[in-house]
Amino acid sequence: MSASIPLPDLLDLEPDAALETLRAWMAARGEPAYRATQVFGRLWQRPVRAFDDITELPKALREALAAAFRISSLELATRQQSIDGTEKFLFRLHDGQFIETVAIPDGDRLTFCISSQAGCALQCAFCATGAMGFQRNLAPSEIAGQVRELRMLTPPISPTNIVFMGMGEPLMNWKAVGPALTLLNDPRALGIGARHITISTVGILPGIHALGARPEQFRLAISIHAPSDALRRTLMPVNTKYPLADVIAAAAEFDRRVTFEYVMLGGVNDQPEHAAQLAQLARACRAFVNLIPLHPGGSMGFSPSPAPVIAAFAKALRARGVETAVRRSRGIDIAAACGQLRTERLGRRLPVAAENHGEVHVA
Repeated sequence: MSASIPLPDLLDLEPDAALETLRAWMAARGEPAYRATQVFGRLWQRPVRAFDDITELPKALREALAAAFRISSLELATRQQSIDGTEKFLFRLHDGQFIETVAIPDGDRLTFCISSQAGCALQCAFCATGAMGFQRNLAPSEIAGQVRELRMLTPPISPTNIVFMGMGEPLMNWKAVGPALTLLNDPRALGIGARHITISTVGILPGIHALGARPEQFRLAISIHAPSDALRRTLMPVNTKYPLADVIAAAAEFDRRVTFEYVMLGGVNDQPEHAAQLAQLARACRAFVNLIPLHPGGSMGFSPSPAPVIAAFAKALRARGVETAVRRSRGIDIAAACGQLRTERLGRRLPVAAENHGEVHVA
């Protein structure tokens, strides 16, 4: 195969496709069928970095596999640990791009916050990732591969929960996020329960419909951040294309409980009238509200709401019948704001246009 055309990456294939590919390849070589199962088991469940590490295979077969396929990997560039136990990982991709993954412990839970794009095109006013601009979409192997890489550490780090709340807007990369969800969930791959996997979106309507059409019970979180179109447009330009009324209607049609993510911006969206408006939106689609203190590392010029203001805001929501939680800020001492570590490492890069293949298409 020409050096300009990369070998097929087995980690980009969903389990059925990977097994079919391996079985066909083994059959063409006259190898016994069980060899395909052996190789497949080393992709996700007992992962290896290279075919040569599959020592249960004959050396000649390992060499033939390496000539026909690849098992991609992410290079761990930086690892930081906070005094609160949060860990942040900066991965270097094959083309020099960097993405971030955060591991957040909480009692007997360990949540991985994973990335779906390098950078982001949405330019939300308070987000460090948005400020760096869009670089490219990630492949399924790069999305699910973040979990795979942490499982291959010594000692391994394995999550109980996954949230797509790292770099990027996952529903603008549905072409890769859809297969990545299967890899994360399928018991033959990473085997994480669907109810423990949450997709966070600013409200990309075709993607919400695509997620809702899947049979698995994946969770949906919507980044609201402002309870009126007028204010939300100033913070999140995407609101012009997907206004709040349409987003709330899509959330109401979603057949599982939806969570609202709401970053508390001092003096901007934290007043009593905002609480009343947000409660009305939440009741319209039976949403749970997560109030998020602004992370000072990625504040982009905004000020965090003071703790008493957040407490009063939460109380006002609960008084209106809305189930509400206040999230703790984690990893303040390790640049854990989304996009912050990558920006510190690389500085600003000129953004590129979002690729057409990244747009959401619902079958």
